[in-house]
Amino acid sequence: MEEHKISDIQYSILNQVHSPEDIKKLPFEDLKTLSSEVRDLIIRTVSERGGHLASSLGVVELTIALLRVFSPPKDRFVFDVGHQAYAYKILTGRRDQFHTLRCKGGIAGFPKRRESEYDFFDTGHAGNAISVAAGLAQARCYSGSDHKVIAIVGDGSLTCGVSYEGLNQAGVADKDLIIILNDNEMSISPNVGAMAAYLNRIMTGQLVTRFRDEIKNILKNIPGSMGRSMYGVARQFEDALKGFLTPGRLFEDLGFNYVGPIDGHQLRHLVDTLTNVKRFREPLLVHTITCKGKGYYPAEQDPALFHGVGPFEIESGEVHSSEGPPNYTTVFGKTMVKLAEKDPKILAITAAMEYGTGLADFGHIFPKRFFDVGIAEQHGVIFAAGLAVEGYKPVVAIYSTFTQRGYDHIIHDVCMQNLPVVFAMDRAGIVGEDGPTHHGVFDIAFTRTVPNLVVMVPSNEDELADMLFTAIQLGVPCAIRYPRAKGVGVAIKKFPETIPLGKGSVVLEGADLLIIALGSMLAPAIQAAGILQASGISAGVLNPRFVKPLDRDLIVKMTRATGHVVTVEEGVLAGGFGSAVLELLADEGLTDVRVIRLGIPDSFVEHGTREELLADYGLTPEGIANAAYSLCKRTTLIGRVSSNEALSAIPH
Repeated sequence: MEEHKISDIQYSILNQVHSPEDIKKLPFEDLKTLSSEVRDLIIRTVSERGGHLASSLGVVELTIALLRVFSPPKDRFVFDVGHQAYAYKILTGRRDQFHTLRCKGGIAGFPKRRESEYDFFDTGHAGNAISVAAGLAQARCYSGSDHKVIAIVGDGSLTCGVSYEGLNQAGVADKDLIIILNDNEMSISPNVGAMAAYLNRIMTGQLVTRFRDEIKNILKNIPGSMGRSMYGVARQFEDALKGFLTPGRLFEDLGFNYVGPIDGHQLRHLVDTLTNVKRFREPLLVHTITCKGKGYYPAEQDPALFHGVGPFEIESGEVHSSEGPPNYTTVFGKTMVKLAEKDPKILAITAAMEYGTGLADFGHIFPKRFFDVGIAEQHGVIFAAGLAVEGYKPVVAIYSTFTQRGYDHIIHDVCMQNLPVVFAMDRAGIVGEDGPTHHGVFDIAFTRTVPNLVVMVPSNEDELADMLFTAIQLGVPCAIRYPRAKGVGVAIKKFPETIPLGKGSVVLEGADLLIIALGSMLAPAIQAAGILQASGISAGVLNPRFVKPLDRDLIVKMTRATGHVVTVEEGVLAGGFGSAVLELLADEGLTDVRVIRLGIPDSFVEHGTREELLADYGLTPEGIANAAYSLCKRTTLIGRVSSNEALSAIPH
């Protein structure tokens, strides 16, 4: 379907909704149609744009019920992670822009404060919503406002330790706060679900809550120990009933009134329950049961695939695939299996990313050697340290942006003790449409400062396999970063080989200029050298392979021969690879060398395709060639050399 046609679709009910106030005006019988139309728009758009489909489809009715009962932006909605916010975006004034989802310049795939007044807090990583909501509830005490604070939290976020830190503080604070637990993993039978929904409507109704409070006061005011004893027995009976029918005792013990579980797709149950709990002025947790991918059969059958999915065919659910070499994630997963077949001490750990990190096959083949710790990156790092100290060889596969969460433990629990843990940091560099919360651009800067940690960056898929094998063999803390991208198409050896520690590789010799291109930037740097050659500049290209330790001797030798250096990295410039090279040159007294560093400036990278964003930052063959030419000639290059000349000069 063409892009413009998505926004032109006429929906009978959805096209009447321009803000949450319009949902309140709709006849209740129209809400079911509204749910279907919102789902249709989400499916059509994500089939073209890619995105987080299954989780967003699962909360359509819940979102409609919340907007029917509460009144954002006055009432504060905070989404944990934000995977499930598509329906919310559509129903809060962004329906006509929804076809631009995750496109450069379009609406973001996650809540974004600067995008809309309805997005009250930026999200993208799991576990922060309850703590944010606790802060908002406390701030409301100072302002004297009467708005509600609602945190919408997925069950996966309850594997994240910081969620419990937030629950612990919020329950004790005894503030007016509502947590909606969107549980799409637990299954309850229809009868229990219907009974629970019925009981919750009864138990949260005004008559029952008033009667319960009056009975509590009467019992407590009976003189002597008899009143206290009778109240204690009544309270124990209520707790026992809740503990038998529901999992709410944990939340009650943390200071929350527990309501649930209720069917998250029954609008009448949702609206009635939320209307009742809106009156409360104490911490509440409303437990809803939803189905991931609800309303789209392929997503219901395979919610993992459709969690974060690329473009697909709506009718079949078949995800579009492109020809070409395997991506780095696939190569990593296959290499792990290959190495583990020969070494029984190799273990794999991930944090709720079994498929995303390429470890699904490993987990199937070696189930006793595979550990998915949930959204608990800190625990995963420490768990690996415990395994390593006993002589095992854990490989911790976590996306670069999520590895940030375990940074203290990489220092304190792994590197300080020099334990042989390997960190495989997928999605390093610019990721693309998921935006600033997911770009893995900080890992070079935060890993290269840690003592004992070896940091490697492969330039192709075969080099990734070699580096993984090398890291496991070294027996020291190692980090390997690689992009969310296909490989460059090189042949992969039958079995990996070790790489000499801290040794780079000369790809091209050059007399006028040295380009030191890290990892994914090597291929465009080679093309840039071809463009420069056509303009009369002889550029050498060095694949450093290691951020730490650097190949000091080789870099110094090639720098002295040219006097001009361009460093290129898919990471932040502040404290990054280019900074490491500058430090090395300063230490060697090469202060007269002219250097340009290319990478990510001191700003967060917004969403867009990886190709668009790399071009924005000059991390393309043309961008590298322009920077190199200006370094040597103090002017720009592109436009002076024809594309045919440049292409013919690129080394093959």
